Amino acid sequence: MSVKKIVWLCPAFILCVVGGTIALAVAQAAGTVAVWDLEDLTPVPSAAADMGEMLSAAVLETFKDSGGYTVVERQRLLLILEELNLGTTELVSESTRLEVGRLIGARLMVFGSYIIINGTMRMDLRKVEVETGLVLKAISKTATGSDIVEWLKIAREAAKELL
Repeated sequence: MSVKKIVWLCPAFILCVVGGTIALAVAQAAGTVAVWDLEDLTPVPSAAADMGEMLSAAVLETFKDSGGYTVVERQRLLLILEELNLGTTELVSESTRLEVGRLIGARLMVFGSYIIINGTMRMDLRKVEVETGLVLKAISKTATGSDIVEWLKIAREAAKELL
């Protein structure tokens, strides 16, 4: 091979590698989702204080298992919050959470809440586009009884519907 061909092929090769890397990064970022702990709206404090964390873990796993999304791990989300010195009072605002989403490179965020009244648990989830704040889809599910396994099941079902 002549020196002229090598000089011509070398920048073309580098351009292909860099372009492919950028395309891969963009493709991965397009489906990046962060899931926040579900907010407990129960009027009387319940025995299941960590239920929001458990329900959001079920939602997160469903998104991860779907294969269509890159999921921001909860530990990474907590690390960013720690670095920004944001407490729970600042995170009440959805706009603050969306800003955190931009910082961590998420394209989508899942927010939600649950409420337990008279033996019935209702859960509401919404998938929001980080850049615009537009709610892309919202789901509501209800489970009767105090069976935590059933509650986790409806969290997974709701997450599947958000996909």
